[in-house]
Amino acid sequence: MARPRKEGVAYFSFDVDFFSDKKIKVLKARYGADGITIFLYLLCEIYKNGYYLKVDDDFEFVISDDLNMNCDKVKQVLTFLLERSMFDKQLFQSDAVLTSAGIQKRFQLMVKSRASKNPIIVKDFWVLSEEETESFIKVNPSLNNSMNNNDYSEKNEPDSGNNAIKESKVNKSIYIDTAPPDNPFSPELEKAFQLFLVCRKQNGQELNQEQIRLLREELCNLSDKDTERIAIVKKATVSNWKSFYPLKKQGRKTEPKKKTKFSNFRGRDYDVQSLEKQLLNSQKGGTNHEQQS
Repeated sequence: MARPRKEGVAYFSFDVDFFSDKKIKVLKARYGADGITIFLYLLCEIYKNGYYLKVDDDFEFVISDDLNMNCDKVKQVLTFLLERSMFDKQLFQSDAVLTSAGIQKRFQLMVKSRASKNPIIVKDFWVLSEEETESFIKVNPSLNNSMNNNDYSEKNEPDSGNNAIKESKVNKSIYIDTAPPDNPFSPELEKAFQLFLVCRKQNGQELNQEQIRLLREELCNLSDKDTERIAIVKKATVSNWKSFYPLKKQGRKTEPKKKTKFSNFRGRDYDVQSLEKQLLNSQKGGTNHEQQS
């Protein structure tokens, strides 16, 4: 009985100048050792399976449990990796797949010795161009759900029409928003914003990337203070609002007058001095009457 064909590799090369890479430095500066750990964990999972990783609803929770890290941090790091092109953002949005051109180039080098005798047939998500693909990698055009075309090539400008269609094919099982570089959110604000998006999604109001971008701009326009932005987002979340609104300034509140059953009657105007005279006269009259009797 023939042994099953191995898709992935047992180990992968690690460059000695790994920490000299600017993207790695920024990743470490923003998320510390946890960011590096998450990135290496994802690389291990990818190369274990070959040259890409298909993810599902639970993969963030699995990573969080395996690494004993907060799930929100896992999402933030993944967002960073996608924004910095350390993974292919478009392919992740369209097919929930983690890979990149660099990953596939290194994969070719790792399988070269065994693939020279038995060429590897690529069926899915191959992003390298024909010139970049080694001869022992056979891309099957009838089966390959590939990004090997001008629309997805990293060396060519994407076609606007086709790109708009592919951007709209966001995998509904994965909900990771990517913040625009010109409006960076703090981790606390990003956490509150992601919670707002999750609540919108649970209420059947899933947003596309353009709507999310406009919401971010709207939030930035409402306040330039991070604490106020967080309060605005939290208020919108608990109130189940579809958008953000400025916070109402807390003024001094006056105690409302308590209403009684007589509140609807208009009070009369009395002449106090006249009433006092009438009272004195009545008392004098009563005294004189007693003396006469």
